[in-house]
Amino acid sequence: MNARSVGREDTPAEYEIRVKGHLDSRWDAWFEGLSVTNEHDGTAVIRTRTVDQAALHGLLQKLRDLALPLLAITQTGTTQTSRPASNARIFIPKKDHTMKTTTQTPTTDRGRMDPLRKTAMVAGILYIVTFVSSIPALFLISPVLNDPHYITGPGADSTVIFGCFLDLVNAVSAVGTAVALFPVVKRQNEGIALGFVTARMFEAAVIVIGVVSLLAVVTLRQNGGADPALVPVGQALVAVRGWTFILGPSLVPGVSGLLLGYLMYRSGLVPRIIPLLGLIGGPLLLSSTISTMFGINQGISVWSGLATLPIFVWELSLGIWMAVKGFRPSPITTGQVRTA
Repeated sequence: MNARSVGREDTPAEYEIRVKGHLDSRWDAWFEGLSVTNEHDGTAVIRTRTVDQAALHGLLQKLRDLALPLLAITQTGTTQTSRPASNARIFIPKKDHTMKTTTQTPTTDRGRMDPLRKTAMVAGILYIVTFVSSIPALFLISPVLNDPHYITGPGADSTVIFGCFLDLVNAVSAVGTAVALFPVVKRQNEGIALGFVTARMFEAAVIVIGVVSLLAVVTLRQNGGADPALVPVGQALVAVRGWTFILGPSLVPGVSGLLLGYLMYRSGLVPRIIPLLGLIGGPLLLSSTISTMFGINQGISVWSGLATLPIFVWELSLGIWMAVKGFRPSPITTGQVRTA
């Protein structure tokens, strides 16, 4: 490839910029004034109007910020010639006057993770941690939940305490998912994003109350011996934990599914089938849980199971996608978003 000097003032030209993937209608406002064509080979071609090198550089920088993989840049025409100058150079292929540039990752950047990718990975891992911690916790604390005389019996205190610890991990992870996602999803709708953070914090606080009630049962069992008078006290503390489970991990995920599902669906940060599960499962879980609160439904029933399934799949698939794939390119990742 030869280096040829050009004028001090860059020669305006038209360009075709090819990126990997297709761009849907959400990008119309972002690429206003440019022509975007989705090709059959899975790429998109952005055609500029006559621009100079500075404008081209600005457009390429925006594409880089959007994390759109750049495949090639083709110069399709020029409008004027310019005088040579020693301080400005372009590179022209030997056999073709059409300039094509393929992006390469600099050696110094290979170990550096994109901030948005890091945010998605952290949020995804925290979502997975909520499953890894909460599901075993249900089995570990079952002795104190299912035995009304646990407080006067031999007790499996170590098992129950470890289950309570996992519930605390679940609570902290739940808050962590909201804190990690808030700086990104607030660009879509800050009010709804704040609502999502509040819901996750409320859920975590209620979980902690339930943990404290079960730890109190363990403490009374260890200090009170076999005093029968402690039995109703223990049952009351277990009842507190039962209500915290209804108000926290049962009710709040329905609210969170609606709030975060809306933000993810509108922004397109993940495939829309994933937040669609949250938008469908949210009302189902809310109706099931509220019916349980008023005695219409049982906590363990076909209705409860069917209502819980979409939310379960929504949160698990969201966590796995963000941890493995990260965010998809979206206008909100550059702060450019249409009115919600």
